[in-house]
Amino acid sequence: MTPNATLRHALTAAAALGLLVTAAPGATAAPAVSAAAPASVSAPALPYGQLLPIADLSAQRLLTADQVAQAKWGTDSPIDDPERERQVLEAVAEQARALGADPEATVRIFRDQIEANKLVQRGLYRRWEADPAQAPTERPDLSKVRLEINRINGELVRAIADSARAQAEPSCAGWLTVAAVRVRHDRQLDALHTVALERALRSVCAPNGT
Repeated sequence: MTPNATLRHALTAAAALGLLVTAAPGATAAPAVSAAAPASVSAPALPYGQLLPIADLSAQRLLTADQVAQAKWGTDSPIDDPERERQVLEAVAEQARALGADPEATVRIFRDQIEANKLVQRGLYRRWEADPAQAPTERPDLSKVRLEINRINGELVRAIADSARAQAEPSCAGWLTVAAVRVRHDRQLDALHTVALERALRSVCAPNGT
């Protein structure tokens, strides 16, 4: 089974959730992540502790997609925004260089983040089109939403830089699965955001970290 398939099954299986977020008798419990805990807090040396901030910040970023969709709904603003995407990728590449991190790896991960964000927006559009009663009645200020996204992006770039060793570990995919399932539980992600989280994390582990 590929790492992506492993992550997909773990994220969608309640049994996996129970196994992974509850420590076995006599075992040391996996570190919990607070919904309000900043990703800048130093992570433990274990791969799980290094990868957990990436999973949590990815989930935070996905949750902003709801506000982006609400802001664009009923307007001429398309979900696909190549110019905005280019600006984001250029910014995170520069931030990665400033941190001494790999800009190419950072951009690769952020391409997945962007696609995952659009996946949520499209899913919400389909939901609102099918049931107009669920459609938003207020429109957030997109410029303010993007400020929040930029903040998360900065923290995510640092989390990626801080976890370079974990990303290259052969155990990366397994630990990332544990982190993603924990975040799914803590953030109470629904099916749409769960699938999007899988998409967002697709390129986190290095090709040889399988």
